[in-house]
Amino acid sequence: MIPEDLLDSPDDLEAADPGGMLRAVASSAAQVREAAALCLEADVARLSDEDRPRSVVVLGMGGSGIAGDLLAAVAGPTCPVPLFSHRGHGLPTWVGAADLVMAVSCSGTTEETLSGLEEAVRRGCRLVVVGASGSPLEALASRGRAVFVPVHQGRQPRASVFSLSTPLLIAGDALGLLSCSREEVEATAFLLEQLAVRNRPDAETVLNPSKTLALSLVGTLPAVWGSSPLSGVGAYRLACQLNENAKTPATWGVLPEAGHNQVVAFDGPFGGSSRSTGEDLFRDRADEDEAERTRLSLVLLRDSEEQPQVARRAMVVRDLARARGITVNELVAEGSSAFQRVASLVTVGDWASTYLAVALGLDPTPVDVITELKQEISR
Repeated sequence: MIPEDLLDSPDDLEAADPGGMLRAVASSAAQVREAAALCLEADVARLSDEDRPRSVVVLGMGGSGIAGDLLAAVAGPTCPVPLFSHRGHGLPTWVGAADLVMAVSCSGTTEETLSGLEEAVRRGCRLVVVGASGSPLEALASRGRAVFVPVHQGRQPRASVFSLSTPLLIAGDALGLLSCSREEVEATAFLLEQLAVRNRPDAETVLNPSKTLALSLVGTLPAVWGSSPLSGVGAYRLACQLNENAKTPATWGVLPEAGHNQVVAFDGPFGGSSRSTGEDLFRDRADEDEAERTRLSLVLLRDSEEQPQVARRAMVVRDLARARGITVNELVAEGSSAFQRVASLVTVGDWASTYLAVALGLDPTPVDVITELKQEISR
């Protein structure tokens, strides 16, 4: 079955997705609302009674670590304190009792996150912890008298992005670091519902933006660029989802920086204009055919709030790529707030990476090599 026909058949899609990744992606709005309810139960709002921290350090890896990036995207450049995502063991030496540490681990067993959280408890840092109930993470949170918000299990960490990130945004609102009221949380959930309808499995490909994007990426090496710091988070997320869901290599960047280095790949072996026009009688035809099937593609994630010169750069980059025969796709953020805008880019990318996996004949859910890596390390 060709990919176009496969993506237009809901029954075939369900059969090709035994782990239920599409259902998990469709739960985004429910995740936001559930997380908000759990924050209410955990009394996250009591953080507003405390002094503002000197800085915020977010601990997390992989599908959990993206929560810190979403927090920084929503807080934006007006955040009154530094926000720092720490992906690794331990803590930077400058982190102390005046700082707030947020630890995020869907499983509650992530080695690096537990290492950092244990150090934060030892140093007497203020703590907000999000993760599995009854886990080592919750035990450490209890020791450190943390605000703890549970994450209900049943989905892969990367498919729980809004369960993991929404508590950080609500905590950030309570601390005065950003604006994310109850009304804003509900407005974001409503937008995610609308996007789920638009991108659902039984929506015809021609009317489904994520299916269209997925089909355009088949057989390409995607470069995903954002046009703002906020859409740059969406670019990083999409590249990671292409890696994990579609098992596809992808690069990511943010304009204007990507226009000062990565853009040169347009003229490389996977681009368009650097190919020799001369006839090489000794070239390997099989290699040539393979090279023709593996070409660079560009995905531009556009923000509705872009610096004017960066917006112009994005348009010029698009034209330069197309002039070289490079496929270009543009996703435009939707919504009026930072939370809505980044959520819209994240969820469409999640849908697209899952559809791409199915189009390639791959089950999007398993990450066997990560499991193997952990097993080898544990030995």
